[in-house]
Amino acid sequence: MFTQKTGNDRKNSGKWLSLTFTLRFMFGHMSILGLSLLLMLCTALLTWLGYLVTVHFVDGLTGHFFQQAPAAAGIVGWFKLKGWWVLKWFFLVLSRLIAFYLAFLISYSLTSPGYAFLSLSAEKKYLGQDFTADQGFTWAGMVKDLVEGFKIGAFGLVVTVAALLLNLLPVVGAGLVILLYIFYSALMFIDYPASRQRWSLGDKLGWIGRRWPRALRLGWLPALISMIPVLNIFFMALFFPLFTVHATLNFIAPPAGGKE
Repeated sequence: MFTQKTGNDRKNSGKWLSLTFTLRFMFGHMSILGLSLLLMLCTALLTWLGYLVTVHFVDGLTGHFFQQAPAAAGIVGWFKLKGWWVLKWFFLVLSRLIAFYLAFLISYSLTSPGYAFLSLSAEKKYLGQDFTADQGFTWAGMVKDLVEGFKIGAFGLVVTVAALLLNLLPVVGAGLVILLYIFYSALMFIDYPASRQRWSLGDKLGWIGRRWPRALRLGWLPALISMIPVLNIFFMALFFPLFTVHATLNFIAPPAGGKE
């Protein structure tokens, strides 16, 4: 079991805490592990349902786009047919990725009170502190967590539009999109401990800018997992609690709770 940090542990509080450390920390506290498993199931279910609804809606609007293939008459017709198939599959993959992302943002927003509670639990356990009466699951706290979750979700829509525009840039576009999603992933996870300190979105973005190496380390793996077609739904649900605890521990590690 993990114990309260004292002495030399606090002197080294600015050190990076690895995913291995976070895993040992979670398995060392059964309450955190149990809550993580419950949130994992809720996230997977909500994301999957949201994905099915979104795909059905998109297919209803765009299903007629590729009903009739062009005639493959002659060389020009052959190129038209191949181009039609490439465009069809590109649209199919892109629409599924966007559907997943929207479904995940909705799931993220709806489960934000649970993940905020998980983040708070991990923070208190790591610092060796006890919960006070006003730090549990209150209605006011849940509403606040939902509002913060929807704020980050709405910002995610802006990120999605920006990513689509950046992807049009030759050579560097794809790399910029990946970086954008990496830093947004970090923002999603540090949102929980930062919101408890009443940080605004500008404060959170400022932390990302000032501590970009740490944000890069927090966000690269979630961003990479989110890019895996189909399996991203299950992988993100599986690892989201781990990433939440991991980001929380590394957020509170710098002096003054992470805010410089």
